[in-house]
Amino acid sequence: MPSSEFPWLRLDPQRRSASIDSSHPGFYGDPYATYERIREVAPVFYWDEQKRWCFLNAADVSAILRDRRFGRELMPLEEAPGGAAPHSVPEHVRVFHQVNANSMLEREPPVHTRLRTLVSRAFVTRNIERLRPRIAALAHELVDRMRPAKKADLMVAYATPIPVVVIAELLGVPTSMCPQLLDWSHRMVAMFQLDRTREMELSAEDATVAFSQFLRSYVADRRRKPADDLISHLLAIEATGDRLSEDELIGTCILLLNAGHEATVNVIGNSVKTLLEQKTDLRAAFSSEAATEATIEECLRFDPPLHLFDRHVQEDLEITGVELRRGDLVALMYGAANRDPSRYRDAHIFNPSRAVSGAASAHSTFGGGIHFCLGAPLARLELQVALPILFEQLPGIYLSEKPSYRDNYHFHGLLALNVGWP
Repeated sequence: MPSSEFPWLRLDPQRRSASIDSSHPGFYGDPYATYERIREVAPVFYWDEQKRWCFLNAADVSAILRDRRFGRELMPLEEAPGGAAPHSVPEHVRVFHQVNANSMLEREPPVHTRLRTLVSRAFVTRNIERLRPRIAALAHELVDRMRPAKKADLMVAYATPIPVVVIAELLGVPTSMCPQLLDWSHRMVAMFQLDRTREMELSAEDATVAFSQFLRSYVADRRRKPADDLISHLLAIEATGDRLSEDELIGTCILLLNAGHEATVNVIGNSVKTLLEQKTDLRAAFSSEAATEATIEECLRFDPPLHLFDRHVQEDLEITGVELRRGDLVALMYGAANRDPSRYRDAHIFNPSRAVSGAASAHSTFGGGIHFCLGAPLARLELQVALPILFEQLPGIYLSEKPSYRDNYHFHGLLALNVGWP
Protein backbone atom coordinates (compact mmCIF):
# COMPACT_ATOMS: atom_id res chain seq x y z
CA MET A 1 0.00 0.00 0.00
CA PRO A 2 1.19 3.57 -0.67
CA SER A 3 2.11 5.65 2.35
CA SER A 4 0.54 9.05 3.02
CA GLU A 5 4.00 10.57 2.45
CA PHE A 6 4.47 8.86 -0.94
CA PRO A 7 0.99 8.24 -2.42
CA TRP A 8 2.57 7.59 -5.85
CA LEU A 9 4.76 4.75 -4.53
CA ARG A 10 4.00 1.15 -3.53
CA LEU A 11 6.90 -0.87 -2.17
CA ASP A 12 7.14 -4.63 -1.80
CA PRO A 13 10.30 -5.32 0.27
CA GLN A 14 10.03 -9.10 -0.13
CA ARG A 15 10.08 -8.91 -3.92
CA ARG A 16 12.37 -5.87 -3.93
CA SER A 17 9.84 -4.28 -6.25
CA ALA A 18 8.15 -0.91 -6.54
CA SER A 19 5.11 0.46 -8.31
CA ILE A 20 5.68 4.13 -9.18
CA ASP A 21 3.24 6.53 -10.81
CA SER A 22 5.82 8.51 -12.81
CA SER A 23 3.16 11.04 -13.87
CA HIS A 24 2.37 12.04 -10.29
CA PRO A 25 3.64 15.60 -9.55
CA GLY A 26 4.97 14.37 -6.23
CA PHE A 27 7.33 12.07 -8.10
CA TYR A 28 8.46 13.97 -11.19
CA GLY A 29 8.54 17.26 -9.27
CA ASP A 30 11.06 15.92 -6.74
CA PRO A 31 12.05 12.30 -7.41
CA TYR A 32 14.98 12.36 -4.98
CA ALA A 33 12.93 11.67 -1.86
CA THR A 34 11.34 8.69 -3.63
CA TYR A 35 14.75 7.34 -4.61
CA GLU A 36 15.90 7.50 -1.00
CA ARG A 37 12.74 5.82 0.26
CA ILE A 38 13.32 2.94 -2.16
CA ARG A 39 17.06 2.85 -1.38
CA GLU A 40 16.19 2.23 2.29
CA VAL A 41 14.56 -1.03 1.18
CA ALA A 42 16.89 -2.05 -1.67
CA PRO A 43 19.55 -0.30 -3.79
CA VAL A 44 18.30 -2.42 -6.72
CA PHE A 45 14.55 -2.74 -7.29
CA TYR A 46 12.16 -4.07 -9.92
CA TRP A 47 9.95 -1.31 -11.35
CA ASP A 48 6.64 -3.06 -11.98
CA GLU A 49 5.26 -0.67 -14.58
CA GLN A 50 8.50 -0.50 -16.57
CA LYS A 51 9.27 -4.23 -16.21
CA ARG A 52 12.97 -3.82 -15.49
CA TRP A 53 15.47 -3.87 -12.66
CA CYS A 54 16.65 -0.40 -11.63
CA PHE A 55 20.01 0.42 -10.07
CA LEU A 56 20.17 3.35 -7.66
CA ASN A 57 23.68 3.32 -6.22
CA ALA A 58 26.57 5.18 -7.83
CA ALA A 59 28.96 2.21 -7.74
CA ASP A 60 26.46 -0.08 -9.50
CA VAL A 61 25.58 2.53 -12.13
CA SER A 62 29.25 3.26 -12.83
CA ALA A 63 30.11 -0.43 -13.07
CA ILE A 64 27.27 -1.28 -15.47
CA LEU A 65 28.10 1.69 -17.71
CA ARG A 66 31.54 0.14 -18.22
CA ASP A 67 30.48 -3.51 -18.36
CA ARG A 68 30.33 -4.88 -21.91
CA ARG A 69 27.76 -7.47 -20.79
CA PHE A 70 25.30 -4.56 -20.94
CA GLY A 71 24.65 -2.48 -24.05
CA ARG A 72 22.38 -0.03 -25.80
CA GLU A 73 21.32 -2.73 -28.28
CA LEU A 74 20.94 -6.46 -27.87
CA MET A 75 23.80 -7.97 -29.87
CA PRO A 76 23.44 -11.23 -31.80
CA LEU A 77 24.92 -14.41 -30.37
CA GLU A 78 28.24 -15.50 -31.85
CA GLU A 79 26.61 -18.39 -33.63
CA ALA A 80 24.14 -15.99 -35.30
CA PRO A 81 26.30 -13.42 -37.16
CA GLY A 82 24.83 -10.37 -38.80
CA GLY A 83 23.39 -7.12 -37.53
CA ALA A 84 21.96 -6.48 -34.11
CA ALA A 85 19.34 -8.86 -32.82
CA PRO A 86 16.13 -8.18 -34.76
CA HIS A 87 13.16 -6.76 -32.97
CA SER A 88 9.72 -5.87 -34.14
CA VAL A 89 9.12 -2.18 -34.90
CA PRO A 90 5.54 -0.90 -35.20
CA GLU A 91 4.83 0.42 -38.67
CA HIS A 92 3.54 3.76 -37.39
CA VAL A 93 7.02 4.61 -35.98
CA ARG A 94 9.13 2.86 -38.61
CA VAL A 95 10.99 5.97 -39.84
CA PHE A 96 11.74 7.12 -36.30
CA HIS A 97 13.37 3.78 -35.50
CA GLN A 98 15.25 3.72 -38.81
CA VAL A 99 16.79 7.12 -38.05
CA ASN A 100 17.47 6.13 -34.46
CA ALA A 101 19.23 2.96 -35.62
CA ASN A 102 21.81 5.16 -37.37
CA SER A 103 22.60 7.01 -34.14
CA MET A 104 25.78 6.03 -32.31
CA LEU A 105 23.82 6.37 -29.06
CA GLU A 106 21.82 3.27 -29.93
CA ARG A 107 24.66 1.10 -31.28
CA GLU A 108 27.36 -1.11 -29.82
CA PRO A 109 30.79 -1.98 -31.23
CA PRO A 110 31.87 -2.42 -33.91
CA VAL A 111 29.28 -0.03 -35.39
CA HIS A 112 29.44 2.36 -32.43
CA THR A 113 33.24 2.46 -32.55
CA ARG A 114 33.22 3.31 -36.25
CA LEU A 115 30.56 6.05 -35.94
CA ARG A 116 32.06 7.63 -32.84
CA THR A 117 35.56 7.64 -34.34
CA LEU A 118 34.34 9.45 -37.43
CA VAL A 119 32.18 12.00 -35.57
CA SER A 120 34.77 12.64 -32.84
CA ARG A 121 37.25 13.84 -35.46
CA ALA A 122 34.95 16.77 -36.22
CA PHE A 123 33.67 17.24 -32.66
CA VAL A 124 36.99 17.61 -30.83
CA THR A 125 37.33 19.83 -27.76
CA ARG A 126 39.48 22.45 -29.51
CA ASN A 127 36.69 23.03 -32.05
CA ILE A 128 34.18 23.38 -29.22
CA GLU A 129 36.40 25.85 -27.31
CA ARG A 130 36.33 28.13 -30.34
CA LEU A 131 32.64 28.70 -29.57
CA ARG A 132 33.35 30.46 -26.24
CA PRO A 133 33.20 34.05 -27.65
CA ARG A 134 30.01 33.27 -29.58
CA ILE A 135 28.31 31.80 -26.51
CA ALA A 136 29.32 34.87 -24.46
CA ALA A 137 28.03 37.27 -27.13
CA LEU A 138 24.74 35.38 -27.37
CA ALA A 139 24.33 35.38 -23.56
CA HIS A 140 24.92 39.15 -23.39
CA GLU A 141 22.49 39.72 -26.26
CA LEU A 142 19.75 37.72 -24.51
CA VAL A 143 20.30 39.48 -21.17
CA ASP A 144 20.19 42.89 -22.87
CA ARG A 145 16.92 41.89 -24.48
CA MET A 146 15.43 40.81 -21.12
CA ARG A 147 16.78 43.59 -18.90
CA PRO A 148 14.19 46.38 -19.46
CA ALA A 149 11.23 44.17 -18.48
CA LYS A 150 12.64 43.46 -14.97
CA LYS A 151 11.22 39.94 -15.25
CA ALA A 152 11.37 36.91 -17.50
CA ASP A 153 10.68 33.22 -17.86
CA LEU A 154 14.30 32.15 -18.16
CA MET A 155 13.38 28.84 -19.77
CA VAL A 156 12.03 30.75 -22.77
CA ALA A 157 14.25 33.83 -22.72
CA TYR A 158 17.64 32.33 -21.85
CA ALA A 159 17.91 28.57 -21.22
CA THR A 160 16.39 27.52 -24.55
CA PRO A 161 17.93 29.96 -27.07
CA ILE A 162 21.56 29.44 -26.04
CA PRO A 163 21.99 25.71 -26.76
CA VAL A 164 19.60 25.74 -29.73
CA VAL A 165 21.33 28.63 -31.51
CA VAL A 166 24.79 27.26 -30.69
CA ILE A 167 24.11 23.75 -32.01
CA ALA A 168 22.35 25.15 -35.12
CA GLU A 169 25.31 27.41 -35.88
CA LEU A 170 27.74 24.57 -35.16
CA LEU A 171 25.94 22.31 -37.64
CA GLY A 172 25.64 25.16 -40.14
CA VAL A 173 21.84 25.28 -40.11
CA PRO A 174 20.29 28.79 -40.37
CA THR A 175 19.28 30.11 -36.96
CA SER A 176 16.01 31.24 -38.54
CA MET A 177 15.17 27.52 -38.49
CA CYS A 178 15.56 27.27 -34.70
CA PRO A 179 11.81 27.38 -33.86
CA GLN A 180 11.14 24.61 -36.38
CA LEU A 181 14.14 22.57 -35.19
CA LEU A 182 12.87 22.89 -31.62
CA ASP A 183 9.42 21.70 -32.63
CA TRP A 184 10.78 18.64 -34.45
CA SER A 185 13.18 17.89 -31.62
CA HIS A 186 10.58 18.13 -28.83
CA ARG A 187 8.24 15.80 -30.71
CA MET A 188 10.99 13.26 -31.39
CA VAL A 189 12.42 13.34 -27.87
CA ALA A 190 8.95 12.65 -26.46
CA MET A 191 9.43 9.07 -27.71
CA PHE A 192 11.84 8.49 -24.83
CA GLN A 193 9.35 9.39 -22.08
CA LEU A 194 8.15 6.51 -19.96
CA ASP A 195 4.43 7.24 -20.40
CA ARG A 196 4.21 8.20 -24.05
CA THR A 197 0.92 7.86 -25.93
CA ARG A 198 0.17 6.72 -29.47
CA GLU A 199 -0.58 10.33 -30.34
CA MET A 200 2.95 11.27 -29.22
CA GLU A 201 4.37 8.41 -31.29
CA LEU A 202 2.56 9.56 -34.44
CA SER A 203 3.75 13.11 -33.84
CA ALA A 204 7.33 11.89 -33.40
CA GLU A 205 7.12 9.92 -36.65
CA ASP A 206 5.87 12.97 -38.58
CA ALA A 207 8.60 15.13 -37.06
CA THR A 208 11.28 12.56 -37.95
CA VAL A 209 10.14 12.46 -41.58
CA ALA A 210 10.13 16.26 -41.87
CA PHE A 211 13.45 16.66 -40.03
CA SER A 212 15.13 14.03 -42.21
CA GLN A 213 13.83 15.57 -45.43
CA PHE A 214 15.12 18.99 -44.38
CA LEU A 215 18.56 17.64 -43.52
CA ARG A 216 18.85 15.63 -46.73
CA SER A 217 18.20 18.79 -48.71
CA TYR A 218 20.69 20.70 -46.59
CA VAL A 219 23.35 17.99 -46.88
CA ALA A 220 22.95 18.02 -50.66
CA ASP A 221 23.54 21.78 -50.62
CA ARG A 222 26.65 21.36 -48.48
CA ARG A 223 28.00 18.74 -50.87
CA ARG A 224 27.86 21.37 -53.62
CA LYS A 225 29.00 24.30 -51.45
CA PRO A 226 31.07 23.17 -48.40
CA ALA A 227 31.39 25.68 -45.56
CA ASP A 228 33.14 25.91 -42.20
CA ASP A 229 30.48 24.00 -40.27
CA LEU A 230 30.02 20.58 -38.73
CA ILE A 231 27.90 19.15 -41.56
CA SER A 232 30.61 20.03 -44.08
CA HIS A 233 33.30 18.57 -41.81
CA LEU A 234 31.27 15.38 -41.33
CA LEU A 235 30.89 15.09 -45.10
CA ALA A 236 34.64 15.45 -45.59
CA ILE A 237 35.88 13.46 -42.60
CA GLU A 238 37.43 10.11 -43.31
CA ALA A 239 39.12 7.45 -41.17
CA THR A 240 40.97 4.45 -42.61
CA GLY A 241 39.17 4.94 -45.90
CA ASP A 242 35.74 5.05 -44.25
CA ARG A 243 33.08 7.76 -44.30
CA LEU A 244 29.63 8.29 -42.88
CA SER A 245 26.82 7.15 -45.16
CA GLU A 246 24.10 9.72 -45.79
CA ASP A 247 21.71 7.86 -43.46
CA GLU A 248 24.38 7.84 -40.76
CA LEU A 249 25.03 11.54 -41.30
CA ILE A 250 21.33 12.34 -40.97
CA GLY A 251 21.07 10.21 -37.82
CA THR A 252 24.15 11.89 -36.36
CA CYS A 253 22.91 15.44 -37.05
CA ILE A 254 19.52 14.67 -35.50
CA LEU A 255 21.20 13.12 -32.45
CA LEU A 256 23.50 16.12 -32.00
CA LEU A 257 20.64 18.59 -32.24
CA ASN A 258 18.20 16.65 -30.06
CA ALA A 259 20.74 15.74 -27.38
CA GLY A 260 22.58 19.04 -27.74
CA HIS A 261 19.59 21.14 -26.83
CA GLU A 262 17.24 19.00 -24.70
CA ALA A 263 19.69 18.19 -21.91
CA THR A 264 21.43 21.58 -21.89
CA VAL A 265 18.20 23.58 -21.82
CA ASN A 266 17.12 21.58 -18.77
CA VAL A 267 20.45 21.77 -16.99
CA ILE A 268 20.67 25.55 -17.44
CA GLY A 269 17.20 25.91 -15.92
CA ASN A 270 17.84 23.40 -13.14
CA SER A 271 21.15 25.07 -12.30
CA VAL A 272 19.71 28.59 -12.05
CA LYS A 273 16.84 27.28 -9.92
CA THR A 274 19.26 25.48 -7.61
CA LEU A 275 21.64 28.42 -7.23
CA LEU A 276 18.79 30.82 -6.41
CA GLU A 277 16.82 28.46 -4.16
CA GLN A 278 19.95 27.56 -2.20
CA LYS A 279 20.78 31.26 -1.77
CA THR A 280 24.25 30.56 -3.10
CA ASP A 281 26.99 33.15 -2.71
CA LEU A 282 27.13 33.80 -6.45
CA ARG A 283 30.19 36.00 -6.28
CA ALA A 284 32.16 33.22 -4.60
CA ALA A 285 30.67 30.50 -6.80
CA PHE A 286 31.96 32.22 -9.96
CA SER A 287 35.00 34.01 -8.50
CA SER A 288 37.55 32.17 -10.63
CA GLU A 289 37.80 29.65 -13.44
CA ALA A 290 38.32 26.82 -10.92
CA ALA A 291 35.40 27.96 -8.75
CA THR A 292 33.14 28.24 -11.80
CA GLU A 293 34.05 24.74 -12.97
CA ALA A 294 33.41 23.33 -9.48
CA THR A 295 30.05 25.12 -9.24
CA ILE A 296 28.97 23.78 -12.64
CA GLU A 297 29.96 20.21 -11.73
CA GLU A 298 27.95 20.43 -8.51
CA CYS A 299 24.95 21.76 -10.45
CA LEU A 300 25.27 18.83 -12.85
CA ARG A 301 25.43 16.38 -9.95
CA PHE A 302 22.72 17.91 -7.81
CA ASP A 303 19.86 18.14 -10.33
CA PRO A 304 20.73 16.40 -13.62
CA PRO A 305 18.55 16.70 -16.74
CA LEU A 306 18.28 12.94 -17.38
CA HIS A 307 17.34 10.52 -14.59
CA LEU A 308 17.17 7.11 -16.23
CA PHE A 309 19.08 5.35 -19.00
CA ASP A 310 18.46 1.82 -20.27
CA ARG A 311 20.84 -1.02 -21.05
CA HIS A 312 20.16 -4.44 -22.62
CA VAL A 313 21.57 -7.50 -20.86
CA GLN A 314 23.76 -9.36 -23.36
CA GLU A 315 24.09 -12.68 -21.46
CA ASP A 316 22.65 -14.44 -18.44
CA LEU A 317 24.36 -13.09 -15.34
CA GLU A 318 24.03 -12.23 -11.67
CA ILE A 319 24.83 -8.78 -10.31
CA THR A 320 24.32 -7.43 -6.77
CA GLY A 321 22.17 -10.46 -5.99
CA VAL A 322 19.86 -10.02 -9.00
CA GLU A 323 19.55 -12.77 -11.61
CA LEU A 324 19.32 -11.28 -15.10
CA ARG A 325 18.61 -13.01 -18.39
CA ARG A 326 19.84 -12.17 -21.87
CA GLY A 327 17.44 -9.68 -23.45
CA ASP A 328 16.34 -8.10 -20.14
CA LEU A 329 16.35 -4.33 -19.84
CA VAL A 330 17.91 -2.65 -16.84
CA ALA A 331 17.62 1.01 -15.85
CA LEU A 332 20.51 3.09 -14.55
CA MET A 333 19.08 5.79 -12.30
CA TYR A 334 21.40 8.75 -12.83
CA GLY A 335 19.46 11.09 -10.56
CA ALA A 336 19.60 8.60 -7.68
CA ALA A 337 23.27 7.74 -8.27
CA ASN A 338 24.16 11.43 -8.08
CA ARG A 339 22.59 11.63 -4.60
CA ASP A 340 24.04 8.34 -3.29
CA PRO A 341 25.10 8.96 0.34
CA SER A 342 27.68 6.18 0.11
CA ARG A 343 29.46 8.09 -2.67
CA TYR A 344 28.89 11.72 -1.69
CA ARG A 345 29.18 13.21 1.77
CA ASP A 346 25.98 15.14 2.59
CA ALA A 347 24.66 14.05 -0.81
CA HIS A 348 21.44 16.09 -0.53
CA ILE A 349 23.27 19.31 0.27
CA PHE A 350 24.24 21.60 -2.59
CA ASN A 351 27.91 22.43 -2.10
CA PRO A 352 29.52 24.48 -4.91
CA SER A 353 32.99 23.90 -3.45
CA ARG A 354 32.53 20.13 -3.36
CA ALA A 355 34.74 19.40 -6.38
CA VAL A 356 37.36 21.95 -5.26
CA SER A 357 37.65 20.24 -1.88
CA GLY A 358 37.90 16.84 -3.52
CA ALA A 359 34.94 15.61 -1.50
CA ALA A 360 33.17 13.95 -4.43
CA SER A 361 33.86 11.49 -7.18
CA ALA A 362 32.71 12.11 -10.73
CA HIS A 363 28.93 12.25 -11.18
CA SER A 364 26.90 10.14 -13.61
CA THR A 365 25.19 12.98 -15.45
CA PHE A 366 27.04 12.40 -18.74
CA GLY A 367 27.00 8.62 -18.45
CA GLY A 368 30.22 6.64 -18.73
CA GLY A 369 32.14 4.02 -20.63
CA ILE A 370 32.04 3.98 -24.42
CA HIS A 371 28.75 5.90 -24.44
CA PHE A 372 30.05 8.83 -22.36
CA CYS A 373 28.27 11.89 -23.76
CA LEU A 374 30.12 13.22 -26.81
CA GLY A 375 28.58 16.65 -26.19
CA ALA A 376 29.77 16.96 -22.58
CA PRO A 377 32.51 19.53 -23.40
CA LEU A 378 29.96 21.71 -25.22
CA ALA A 379 27.39 21.46 -22.41
CA ARG A 380 30.02 22.34 -19.81
CA LEU A 381 31.27 25.28 -21.88
CA GLU A 382 27.75 26.67 -22.32
CA LEU A 383 27.14 26.48 -18.57
CA GLN A 384 30.54 27.93 -17.64
CA VAL A 385 29.94 30.91 -19.92
CA ALA A 386 26.20 31.51 -19.65
CA LEU A 387 25.65 31.27 -15.89
CA PRO A 388 28.29 33.80 -14.74
CA ILE A 389 27.12 36.30 -17.37
CA LEU A 390 23.48 35.94 -16.27
CA PHE A 391 24.25 36.59 -12.60
CA GLU A 392 26.80 39.33 -13.28
CA GLN A 393 24.54 41.24 -15.65
CA LEU A 394 21.36 40.86 -13.57
CA PRO A 395 22.51 41.48 -9.97
CA GLY A 396 19.81 40.82 -7.42
CA ILE A 397 18.01 38.29 -9.63
CA TYR A 398 15.44 36.26 -7.66
CA LEU A 399 12.76 33.64 -8.15
CA SER A 400 9.41 35.38 -8.56
CA GLU A 401 7.44 32.10 -8.51
CA LYS A 402 8.13 28.62 -7.23
CA PRO A 403 9.47 26.70 -10.25
CA SER A 404 7.64 23.58 -11.36
CA TYR A 405 8.92 20.61 -13.34
CA ARG A 406 7.48 19.20 -16.55
CA ASP A 407 5.67 15.88 -16.57
CA ASN A 408 8.08 14.08 -18.90
CA TYR A 409 10.06 11.66 -16.75
CA HIS A 410 12.74 10.26 -17.30
CA PHE A 411 13.81 13.74 -18.37
CA HIS A 412 13.95 16.29 -15.58
CA GLY A 413 13.45 19.90 -16.58
CA LEU A 414 11.41 22.92 -15.64
CA LEU A 415 8.08 23.93 -17.10
CA ALA A 416 8.90 27.58 -16.35
CA LEU A 417 11.52 29.56 -14.44
CA ASN A 418 10.04 32.96 -13.62
CA VAL A 419 12.50 35.45 -12.19
CA GLY A 420 12.74 39.15 -11.49
CA TRP A 421 15.50 41.65 -10.73
CA PRO A 422 15.74 45.21 -9.35
